[in-house]
Amino acid sequence: MSSLQRLAALARAQGGLLAAMVSADGVVPTNGTPPDGPAQVAAAGPRAQGRREEYELVMEAIYEGYLLHYGQPRVVNAPGEDLCLLAGDRLYALGLSLLVGLGDLEAVSELADLITISARAQETGNGELADTVWLAGARAIGWGASSSYRSAKQLAFANSADVLAAMRASAYA
Repeated sequence: MSSLQRLAALARAQGGLLAAMVSADGVVPTNGTPPDGPAQVAAAGPRAQGRREEYELVMEAIYEGYLLHYGQPRVVNAPGEDLCLLAGDRLYALGLSLLVGLGDLEAVSELADLITISARAQETGNGELADTVWLAGARAIGWGASSSYRSAKQLAFANSADVLAAMRASAYA
């Protein structure tokens, strides 16, 4: 079962409105979705060793929440902007609670920064930076935050024009 299918099953198990919005077949078809997104990047790292499926599910839930806010979701089909925001918030909370259950407070902190920086990038119309932050942040979750990623986050919080190049360097280091 794929991580997106596991996410669909988890969302259905939650019941309520979120369960009602899961696509009938479990995954909304998308064009161009990379096979190795942030969830797979994080789960491939040594910090996820022995719990790769759990990390992948956590990241899929949080990334799906982000996509409900800013992109094209793959599992949840929410009609209307308000329900997209509510479902996205619910998936953020669900993913973070699963991560807390894994006892990885460092990853919780990294995800908080990742969500903040990507949201700020989206608000300023910089989708390229938002996408790059997701890859760099996922790498930090799976491998630990490198000094280049920590520097890139500082540039992001300072609204530096150099942040995109720094995030790219840390994402592909």
